[in-house]
Amino acid sequence: MNFRALMMTKEYDFLRTNERLGSRIILLGLGGSHAYGTSNENSDVDFRGVTLSLPSDLLGLTRFEQYEDRQTDTVIYSFNKIIRLLLECNPNTCELLGLDEDQYLIKTRLGQELIDHTDLFLTKRAVKSFGGYAGAQLRRLQNAIARDNMEQTERERHILTSVKNALYDFNRRYGTFSNGSIRLYIDEALNPELETEIFVDASYTHLPLRDYEGMWATMSNVVRDYDKIGKRNKKKDDNHLNKHAMHLLRLFMMAFDILEHGQIRTNRRGDLELLMKVRQGGFQKADGTFQAEFYEIVADYERRLEEAAENCTLPAGPDMEKVEAFVEYVNRKSIETGTVQEMFS
Repeated sequence: MNFRALMMTKEYDFLRTNERLGSRIILLGLGGSHAYGTSNENSDVDFRGVTLSLPSDLLGLTRFEQYEDRQTDTVIYSFNKIIRLLLECNPNTCELLGLDEDQYLIKTRLGQELIDHTDLFLTKRAVKSFGGYAGAQLRRLQNAIARDNMEQTERERHILTSVKNALYDFNRRYGTFSNGSIRLYIDEALNPELETEIFVDASYTHLPLRDYEGMWATMSNVVRDYDKIGKRNKKKDDNHLNKHAMHLLRLFMMAFDILEHGQIRTNRRGDLELLMKVRQGGFQKADGTFQAEFYEIVADYERRLEEAAENCTLPAGPDMEKVEAFVEYVNRKSIETGTVQEMFS
């Protein structure tokens, strides 16, 4: 696919016409499966980038974090925001600094300088960030498989556990709220199509409406997610499961690159045989679960991550003096020059 030609189509006019983008974009590249090298004929095109803030964002009252165009799956971060994310070794933003040269669609001098400063952001925080994202992928995979293979009664119990987990933070904050109570439990179903279902006994007074809405939205989302099982499209859902499984391994692989070699390598061309086998269902059994071999790979990667964390020579955290100096340098360029184009003329 010719991504540069795609970028110039009318669908992407916002890249050229939006006052916060246009000549202020210093970096734009591929995201998602096209960046990893794991795309197939059904893969969406994702663009990710970085744009300089307007002087009013840095000196005045305006504020800008990121620009998102959902129609084209494009996300462009402000320079300051991507720095904050990179300081935490956020996997979704680290990827932008590790693309192949031909995967960048826009790369100005300042964009190259950001890439050249990658070392500032490579720290032991990658253990928690990449490991955390991988853990979330594993839980998502396990939950989806569990939902598909449980009897209805057991699935309701699983829903209850998930609801309680989702509400943990809320209960921690409002557990001592004197003017109310809430109780969740499983009982014989009133719905004739179910054997059991979750019930709630709740009584609150003087509870802020936003807190009330947030609590019920959380429970509703969990139940809605599980209720989809009865209407599942097996082929589509299996594709999603395999994609989750693939990204689980990919996150570990990228963490190893950072912790063991001090580099970000987004394109996984050397790992494609394993990753594509996972994506294409090579480890999935007929009942939707995964073969023991897949979980053995995951366990091995988890052990390797622990070893990499122990033996890693990267600093525990970033050198903030150097980071602040670089951020100030770039933001001064943004303020002192009328347009970014003048910097590169």
